[in-house]
Amino acid sequence: MDNGMITGAEALMRALQAEQVKTIFGYPGGAIMPVYDALYRYTRPGNAVFKHVLVRHEQGAVHAAEGYARVSGNVGVSIVTSGPGATNTITGVADAMMDSTPVVVIAGQVSISALGTDAFQEVDLVGVSQPISKWSYQIRSAEDVAWAVSRAFFIARTGRPGPVVLDFPKNAQVGLCKWNPAKVDKVAGYIPYPKLDQTAVEEAAKLINSSKRPLALVGQGVELGNAQDELQTFLEKANIPAGRTMLGLSALPSDHPLNMGMLGMHGSYATNMKTQECDLIIAIGMRFSDRVTGHPSGYAPQAKVIHLDIDFAEIDKNVKTDVAIVADCKESLPALTALIDKADHKEWIDSFEPLRQREREKVVLPAIHPAGGPLLMGEVVNAVAEATKGDAILVTDVGQNQLFGCRYFQFPKRRSIVTSGGLGTMGFGLPAAAGASFGAPDRTVVVFMGDGGFQMSIQELGTIMEQKLPVKMILLNNNYLGNVRQWQDMFWEGRRSFTHMMNPRYMDIARGYGIGYGLAINRDELRSYVEEMLTTPGPYLLECAVREEDNVLPMTSPGKRVDEMKLSI
Repeated sequence: MDNGMITGAEALMRALQAEQVKTIFGYPGGAIMPVYDALYRYTRPGNAVFKHVLVRHEQGAVHAAEGYARVSGNVGVSIVTSGPGATNTITGVADAMMDSTPVVVIAGQVSISALGTDAFQEVDLVGVSQPISKWSYQIRSAEDVAWAVSRAFFIARTGRPGPVVLDFPKNAQVGLCKWNPAKVDKVAGYIPYPKLDQTAVEEAAKLINSSKRPLALVGQGVELGNAQDELQTFLEKANIPAGRTMLGLSALPSDHPLNMGMLGMHGSYATNMKTQECDLIIAIGMRFSDRVTGHPSGYAPQAKVIHLDIDFAEIDKNVKTDVAIVADCKESLPALTALIDKADHKEWIDSFEPLRQREREKVVLPAIHPAGGPLLMGEVVNAVAEATKGDAILVTDVGQNQLFGCRYFQFPKRRSIVTSGGLGTMGFGLPAAAGASFGAPDRTVVVFMGDGGFQMSIQELGTIMEQKLPVKMILLNNNYLGNVRQWQDMFWEGRRSFTHMMNPRYMDIARGYGIGYGLAINRDELRSYVEEMLTTPGPYLLECAVREEDNVLPMTSPGKRVDEMKLSI
């Protein structure tokens, strides 16, 4: 009965249910057993409240929660045990913090009475996670559960989203309390949605209306704010060309006429070059990462800068702003659109085309339609993109597979890119793809991985096997840590220090997990294998033997300006 006494573990179940949680990614252990015992009753077939997904490593639990959150727009949830179970989540928490992903990690802990005694599997999780999370809190009694969970979800999902960590000692799990539902909708000192400054909007509109060569930089904040429609209306009214950050790739459809391509170190040649020619930058929900700006002192010195962001901390952090609009972009974009003039900017937009054509001839066509030799990563990505007809969600690991994937996949639909941007976490791809398949069960999920990143989380094939997830896995196998090898060749006089890899027989591994497998070596068999992969029910691993020395181009070398981008090496 709701008015009776219940355990803290039962209170957690009810609190998660109140937050409309449907899927939990987790791994049980000693200090979280009371929670898992309560969870047992909430996951029985025929009357299940939650779907619990047993991962094979706690880091995978958080990455899966991230993948789920990115494509669904909901908060991802992970439950793990104390000690190593908790510390194994730290990489995922840091990744979620860097990429503004809303996840809640609930970790078991030794009882309060044992804290500070170096008890078995004790670790100061709050102390460890506090610098890399939006909020980290220890639930010390059963009575605090409902409040703490409600507060955690409120903080994780509002404003600039991010990870929250709840440390749950065993005494609070087994302790008794009355069930008193809590609804936290404000936190002292926390302003998730700053009030829109109309004066700043007016100043920004004046700059836009007087600009001859404006350029919008579109980040993930547009998708986090569900402001894709508002973005298009804004861009189309003033005919403003736009570049996208890696995490913002699906915020503006790939085929939109104002989309000029990806920004950054391996982005589009025209977009980067024109950054140094524009007279106005309009940054929307992006943070001016060093991978976007190149050498900061040489970044767009000729341009005024308008920065739209929900987070005060991002203003003037990396690039000096002339006008800052700190608010939810779903509110700030319409306010700005109302004040800007209809414009043409045709001559400015047309000036991108010769540069785009130059990149297409020197880089794109040789990458996706090579004349001969081994398979190239770009052509594999392009083949999958064409076969999925723009409907798929792209998940990547980190490295060359990520860069080729982001460059040559297509994003006509929203929330279609899941990758580790800020932290650059190898091993992210496989568990994130598993999570994404739960977050968007009606869409095809494809994940590109290198042989290095794949082996960092290869155990999550067990999760995919057990859950029968229809994840389509493409392994770009070049027998190298490819991105590091490329940098060694370019900047370290070709000294390939420990980047060559001896790999296992992936066919045997796939068959051991009961997962469909194909090996593409020759160009003429690639598309038939892609078709087989996409039409095979359930999971499938397509290993592609790609050129060992394939390089990602264009590239802005570290420490260089964005207009010093190379089209060849």
